[in-house]
Amino acid sequence: MYWKDGEYQAEVLQQVNHLLRDFRTNEVHVIDPALIDVLFELQTKVGSEGAFQVISAYRSPKTNEMLRQSSNGVAEHSMHMLGKAIDVRPESFPTDRLAEVARSVRRGGVGYYRAFDFVHVDTGRVRYW
Repeated sequence: MYWKDGEYQAEVLQQVNHLLRDFRTNEVHVIDPALIDVLFELQTKVGSEGAFQVISAYRSPKTNEMLRQSSNGVAEHSMHMLGKAIDVRPESFPTDRLAEVARSVRRGGVGYYRAFDFVHVDTGRVRYW
């Protein structure tokens, strides 16, 4: 439980930081707790206790640049490099439904990548693609 008695649990957030590290470089970065709040809200709103499969969370600048060179869908100044974005695929409900709910909560950016079956959510300004 990352939230207890009205506050974030530092030890649990450190585990989250490690879990959501750049798996290519093994670099750990602070993940915005508000991002975890968004995922929790989405899971609650769709009424599921199923897990999210993480496609990408923190990305080091090196990883982000490598991905940018091989794809036109990677931002040069990606929120992933700030620990403020995550790409997920739900295990127990349709991905398009997750995207719809994410847009409705208006807590940041939401991108739906139908061809790759994942949703990007971030804690930046509200925008959709």
